[in-house]
Amino acid sequence: MVVRPLQRVRWREWTALALFWFASLIVTAVIVWVLHERVALSGNDSFDRLATQNADLQQRVAILERGDQIARAANADLQRQIAQRQEEVAALRSDLSFYSRLTDASAAREGLGVQGLNLEAAGTPRMYNFTITLTQNLKPGQIASGKVTLSVIGKQADHISSLAWNELVADADATGLAFSFKYFQQIKGTLLLPVGFVPNGVRVEADGGAQMGKAERDFGWTQALTAQGARNAG
Repeated sequence: MVVRPLQRVRWREWTALALFWFASLIVTAVIVWVLHERVALSGNDSFDRLATQNADLQQRVAILERGDQIARAANADLQRQIAQRQEEVAALRSDLSFYSRLTDASAAREGLGVQGLNLEAAGTPRMYNFTITLTQNLKPGQIASGKVTLSVIGKQADHISSLAWNELVADADATGLAFSFKYFQQIKGTLLLPVGFVPNGVRVEADGGAQMGKAERDFGWTQALTAQGARNAG
């Protein structure tokens, strides 16, 4: 029989337990570190995949938005072209009706007439180019000649005002623009409005003398500008 001291046995047991506990801590720490690294790598891979997918989706959205913008712009341009063609057709029909009346032998004979007025901004403030169309089929083959003038009605300093022909044009044309034609003629000129004058309407007056007589017609300012714009659009 061997007799051992009780304290020495307990000290060895506690030492063994401490070493075992310390070793378990090291193993646990190693396992936790390995798992953490794996999770980190897996998380980074997932993040990279999500970032790539997000970039792809954003690119697709950008392409779709750009395609929608192009489609909208093309549709707007198509609508504009359709409107222009409709205005062009309306102008052509108006011209066809006009020429048909002039050449129709059974049509009622009319003397000197003001067929139309077109206005267009000349690029200089308050300056406008105008085109007056005169017709006659009362005496086919004969020459209608004379002078044509126009006057502008509007507001200046909150008062209704009328500008006579000689207030709108240069001195060289102060007596009117000459015309001479058998069936119709377009007379072109330029007028200049005074500062602060707001135009509202235009009156065209043509004097063909004793044989052809006189003719006059009133036009709205906006109406005359719109007519020129429709022809330019075509």
